[in-house]
Amino acid sequence: MAAPATPRPSLILSRASSHSHSQPSAGGLTSDRVTASNRRRGDFVFVVNPSGANGRTGKQWKQLLPHLRARLADQCNICECITSGPSHAIDVTREAIKDGVDAVIAVGGDDTLHELIPLGTGSDLQGHLAGVKSKLDIGVMEGPNREPHFFVNVADIHLSAKAGYFASMYKRFGNLCYVFGALRAFWGHNNRDMRIKVNGGEWRTVHKATALCIGNAKYFGGGTKITPTADPFSGNLEVVILQDFKWHDFLLKLHRLYGGTHLSVNGVSSIRVQSIEVAEVTTSGDIFVQSDGEHFGFLPTKYSVLPGAVDFFC
Repeated sequence: MAAPATPRPSLILSRASSHSHSQPSAGGLTSDRVTASNRRRGDFVFVVNPSGANGRTGKQWKQLLPHLRARLADQCNICECITSGPSHAIDVTREAIKDGVDAVIAVGGDDTLHELIPLGTGSDLQGHLAGVKSKLDIGVMEGPNREPHFFVNVADIHLSAKAGYFASMYKRFGNLCYVFGALRAFWGHNNRDMRIKVNGGEWRTVHKATALCIGNAKYFGGGTKITPTADPFSGNLEVVILQDFKWHDFLLKLHRLYGGTHLSVNGVSSIRVQSIEVAEVTTSGDIFVQSDGEHFGFLPTKYSVLPGAVDFFC
């Protein structure tokens, strides 16, 4: 995505001021002015999605920000950016990296973290990584144009991706949005034959595929443990394949999908990969693909992992 055409504001403001204040700056950013000091203070950019969790994220952030500034005033300069829509966090993160900031912190759900303290509707990665400080693997997906697209949690294909696409239309209902999304996705759904290529090997056919889920971490869909053995510090992705599922299978086995005990269920298989390519056997161009709850497009898609790509603390 191209950077905005307007002049780029520096996210690292002058350190000459003798008192700390919150001042507005271009691009929706505000920052603490810096008290003169012999030691350099870190620059932290908080990227806030105010619409997360049906607007609760924005309200909670307003309450949290004064406490952050009070606790961290002697340690870092806090820059705040309120995102205005999809992909805004990508632009902010890119500019922050160019400006050499010390950390970019996502305040939102997995979709905010996906674009760059989860407080969003699903916040699936928070449940996996609470208290973790380490180097985090990042998943990479490429469509037909070969442009890389990154994910931190789970990317998925076909029914679950279609359900996620429709669920985004019902976010105002909280976690019920996933139920409504699934109901709409099942309408007219057909299992499809797909081809996969694992780690650059030979193509093989997966018959009557209902969904393929490629996990860097374990959870998606508001806490469903869909890739239960995935580990975002392992250098691998877990691929869970559901085959020949009917609507009543989901009703009967939903508790096992949610709890992560579904790998022994008939029609479910799992493999660990460094890369996997997925395509249709008969091209139709209508098999949905998403990652971290964000619609990506349609097959074909290639997935791979970047081991230890990001320093991460949750």
